[in-house]
Amino acid sequence: MRIPVRPARSDADDQSHGVRLPRHIAGPLLQVVKRLILANLVMLTAFLVVYLDRHGYHDNNNGEVGAIDAFYYVTVSLSTTGYGDIVPYSDTARLMTALVVTPLRVLFLIILVGTTLEVLTERTREQWKIAHWRKTLRDHTVIVGFGTKGRSAAETLMRTGITQDRIVVVDPDAAVIDHANADGYAAVAGDATRSSVLLRARVDRARQVVIAAQRDDTAVLVTLTVRQLSTAVRIVVSVRESENVPLLRQSGADSVITSASAVGRLLGLSVVSPSSGSVMEDLIQPGSGLALKERPVTRAEAGRSPREAEDLVVSVIRGHRLLPFDDPNLGTLELEDRLVVIRRVSHDPRTGPGDRPGDQGPGSFRIPRR
Repeated sequence: MRIPVRPARSDADDQSHGVRLPRHIAGPLLQVVKRLILANLVMLTAFLVVYLDRHGYHDNNNGEVGAIDAFYYVTVSLSTTGYGDIVPYSDTARLMTALVVTPLRVLFLIILVGTTLEVLTERTREQWKIAHWRKTLRDHTVIVGFGTKGRSAAETLMRTGITQDRIVVVDPDAAVIDHANADGYAAVAGDATRSSVLLRARVDRARQVVIAAQRDDTAVLVTLTVRQLSTAVRIVVSVRESENVPLLRQSGADSVITSASAVGRLLGLSVVSPSSGSVMEDLIQPGSGLALKERPVTRAEAGRSPREAEDLVVSVIRGHRLLPFDDPNLGTLELEDRLVVIRRVSHDPRTGPGDRPGDQGPGSFRIPRR
């Protein structure tokens, strides 16, 4: 396998470049209605100010200022027309005009030309929003590649308890980024083999990275770059060819999923035993029924055999070793062990479909009931 070498890029790139946060944009009619409502509220405020102090104003026509005169004065004042037929003559009225009516006039004009100002300030507001997002972002999940595999990984993570705002998508395709934003994901447009792009997604402060690139050589380069930026982040990679698995592990991947081989094995199993194939397919699909979950050993289970555990134990994680439940060298369970178990998912109307209360979280997978 040949790994292409790409030219280096300066780390001084703008960290907000390429970052796209999901947002809801109101329709043009709704925006016009909102501005009209705000403009009317400003006019109503100015009218109340003038009307309550109407005795401090003089009408050149008949001397007195009523409600209609106050409304007329407000409209011509806020529109900066000002015919001079109604004028403030008391000190209080003139002070209120200077301190209240004039600022309201400015606010009224800002609302009327809000569309133009919004265009001028949109970039600044977006940059501030992205800067705040990057400053507070940590312990999140970065998904590199948002094709079928990446999208499915994101959906599975959300069904296991990770909220959507804790997922950041990285993809070089602008159309994919637009779709991710439309679905509510924060996204970074760019080549994930470049450290500057990954830093925009704050990979250096992420908890885990899912790499679902289309090419194996790209997956290797992304893995190397991620591991260079963070030695603590957990990296899960999907590759097409099994011969590249050792290379990915040497590059720093914690888990490597061979997509082509996994699909082939599932196809073969479905031919030999259709029921077994259906069970395995259901096992990797979140739903209800049975759940495959990783959890710590409880104090009540410590010192007992895996067969005596509360749930059906599939494997025991001891240190960095994954041991089958019937390993003769396993012995009894220890408090430091972690268990991979199969348990039935209860459907509680109070909590909805899922594990037992308190069991929701990353690492849970469910088999839908049939």
